[in-house]
Amino acid sequence: MTGSQPVLTMTGISRSFPGVRALDTVDLRLFAGEVHALMGENGAGKSTLIKVLTGVYGVDSGTVTLDGAQVSFTGPMQATSAGVSTVYQEVNLCTNLSVAENIFIGREPRRLGAVRWGEMRRRARALLARLDLDIDVNAQLGSFSLAVQQLVAIARAIDIEARVLVLDEPTSSLDAGEVAQLFRVMRQLRDEGIAILFVTHFLDQVYAVADRITVLRNGRLVGEYATRELPQLSLVEKMIGKELRVLERLDGQPRAEVAATAGVPLLDARELGRRSAVAPFSLTIHEGEVVGLAGLLGSGRTEVARLLFGADRADHGELRVRGTPTALRSPVTAIDRGVGFCSENRRAEGIVPELSVRENMILALQAARGWLRPIPRRRQDELVERYVQALSIRPADPDVPVANLSGGNQQKVLLARWLITEPRLLILDEPTRGIDIGAKTEIQRLVAQLSDGGMAVLFISAELEEVLRLSHKIAVLRDREMVAQLTNDSSVDADRIMRVIAAGATFEGVPS
Repeated sequence: MTGSQPVLTMTGISRSFPGVRALDTVDLRLFAGEVHALMGENGAGKSTLIKVLTGVYGVDSGTVTLDGAQVSFTGPMQATSAGVSTVYQEVNLCTNLSVAENIFIGREPRRLGAVRWGEMRRRARALLARLDLDIDVNAQLGSFSLAVQQLVAIARAIDIEARVLVLDEPTSSLDAGEVAQLFRVMRQLRDEGIAILFVTHFLDQVYAVADRITVLRNGRLVGEYATRELPQLSLVEKMIGKELRVLERLDGQPRAEVAATAGVPLLDARELGRRSAVAPFSLTIHEGEVVGLAGLLGSGRTEVARLLFGADRADHGELRVRGTPTALRSPVTAIDRGVGFCSENRRAEGIVPELSVRENMILALQAARGWLRPIPRRRQDELVERYVQALSIRPADPDVPVANLSGGNQQKVLLARWLITEPRLLILDEPTRGIDIGAKTEIQRLVAQLSDGGMAVLFISAELEEVLRLSHKIAVLRDREMVAQLTNDSSVDADRIMRVIAAGATFEGVPS
């Protein structure tokens, strides 16, 4: 801390939406000359707090103070003018314009109404030089990497004399070298007296660059801590909300027995990876095996799933299906090879709300057949009736819009969509998130039944209890790297997995 008084204070911030209290009396202090990490799992309230700070949202109660004066921004432009600037994960600049134009857009130096291009380019070069960035300011911004684009966005922010710089997930699409470059800039700006709010899910990055940490959980403040005084394991506990000894399974259900792994693997990933998404990993999945993916939000779980389904293309390694090298160039190819995928974002990437339950359920099978070969209506009725009954989908009317169903029943419709294709491997990304306990239990029971019937399942969940309850083998991810694979035997419990997540243990050196 470089001063005794914070440059920005948010006190007692509360914000509600219909049916949801997103923030509940949250406090935040930012000091000049510090990097302050804002941490919390999905739904903790980080994004809402940033939007309140920058005037995107108003508040139900609470105050924001900047340099000792109470402020109430009506939007990001007013916040920026006051010295609070934000650089988002998706850079909000014009990639078809030059670097210089992006830095000064809306604030171009002019004389008699004409833009002074020479002065603008000189000032742009000087700003970028502060960030140790030597690029052609006349080139289109889109010709540069995302890392450079983010640095240009930061240059724009500091040119308007930002007192507070908010970096929202700035490293999510950067490789290690680009992250190091960004951190050099962050430290330089910190040393110049700027208060930096750093929002990220990467634990190692927090401990590499942050001076202080604020943790949110379920819209509430857990606490503010000096980074050097908060061990990584304690940070994970505070984000999750339970001490490790409390994370033991409480339902009394037996741990899954280890599946037989003899014979040719159903799917075998060998050093598979994608730049800026997930580091090369190896993973083998056999028939009848449930493989759990554990890790904090942003650890790379969904990125692994997308690679194995062909939604993203690997740029490293090899994938074998039943022993045969296979390039999954698209989801259609994956479906042809017997792979199904239920996305964690059922609203954006799953259900089509305007379509009926029937139309949603047959969507994947119809895509696999091709749109020129429509599934006969009688066959549709047979399939839909079978899975409506098997999964207890309510209401049982297949012609109602799927948007009218509860979240749990929508999730069942998505499961039915993929079960209809009779996959050999079913990838489930957070299949029980946001649904009631009854629907959650039914889906867990279904996963166990599918495994007993010979189907392989890749099961992703933020709830360790679920992963431990269902999985034969658990792969642990941390900061986009697969750091351990554990056979789910008597030596594995939630405490051990959490310590792997916190410590980043290797395959050979997993703490027990």
